[in-house]
Amino acid sequence: MYGTKEIIREAAALPVEERAVIVDSLLRTLNQPETQIDAASGKVAQRRLSNLRSERVQPVPGNHVFDKIKERLAK
Repeated sequence: MYGTKEIIREAAALPVEERAVIVDSLLRTLNQPETQIDAASGKVAQRRLSNLRSERVQPVPGNHVFDKIKERLAK
């Protein structure tokens, strides 16, 4: 049976894609999916994407958002 250190050492030697799968799998065991919340979040994301694609809304550059946050926190 492997101990924690051996498992980590072996996992660290894997290609990045395989390590990402392991990390994702382990995180899912800590944070069990909430199907209702995930479904609601998916609907919101789909609606927002649809609004962007149809140009009903315009995207805001991330640096602009962070500048606004900095301005608010500076007050």
